[in-house]
Amino acid sequence: MKILFIGDIIGEPGRKTVKELLPQIIQENQIEFTIANGENLAGGKGITDTVAQEIFDSGVEAITLGNHTWERKEVEKIINDNRIIRPANFPSGVPGKGWGIFSINNEVKICVINLIGRVYMQLADCPFRTVDGILEIINKITNKIIVDFHSEITSEKQAMGWYLNTKVSAVIGTHTHVQTADERILPPGKTAYISDCGMVGPCNGVIGMDREIIIKKYLTGLPIKFNVAKGQCIFNACIIDIDKTTGNAIKITRITNTNVKQY
Repeated sequence: MKILFIGDIIGEPGRKTVKELLPQIIQENQIEFTIANGENLAGGKGITDTVAQEIFDSGVEAITLGNHTWERKEVEKIINDNRIIRPANFPSGVPGKGWGIFSINNEVKICVINLIGRVYMQLADCPFRTVDGILEIINKITNKIIVDFHSEITSEKQAMGWYLNTKVSAVIGTHTHVQTADERILPPGKTAYISDCGMVGPCNGVIGMDREIIIKKYLTGLPIKFNVAKGQCIFNACIIDIDKTTGNAIKITRITNTNVKQY
């Protein structure tokens, strides 16, 4: 079966790009389940019920989050929605859940886990030890497991990839918004890996934000409110082919599409 994972969706331009391209991608590639990182859906930072529904209506079936999960108060309305997965290693007691089981065609079960890194990030529990406890539960339910590791640095992402090698179907990195070219099936041949899936949004800014504002921040060091960039957009995602019986990843393919309308 084919799973589509869409990189961080940035604000309104990213949402419009998903709405424009996703139906055709699903049809042409025979995608059976679609996941997207949505922590930047609302104005480039955070998520609300309105923008989440917009993405679900576009064909996404599960939304993962990250360090901007709590940026907007409106998240309280949807954080307990079964289709929204926030980092599992957030401190205990916070609302929402860090993993979910989804049915495909009312028969195949797939698990989506969201984890957040600890290097250059807000305080969180250990993602490595957290995922161990989750897998003890999930392994009794399904062997088809996709992990979104929302992390700042590639070494932490690669370490997680090797740590979960042979234990899950795929480890997909998010957060840095720049798609990496290191997609592969880790030996001995079960787990797909990529350091960062990339983003969906304006490609002529700085990771989706207005470049002039970002440059000014670096020149002055002053606190400045970021705005989502405008213009040409990019669509980054990856397709993971998974064996329905074994849960092994067979192939991982990057998608990079810059043939998108300007928003």
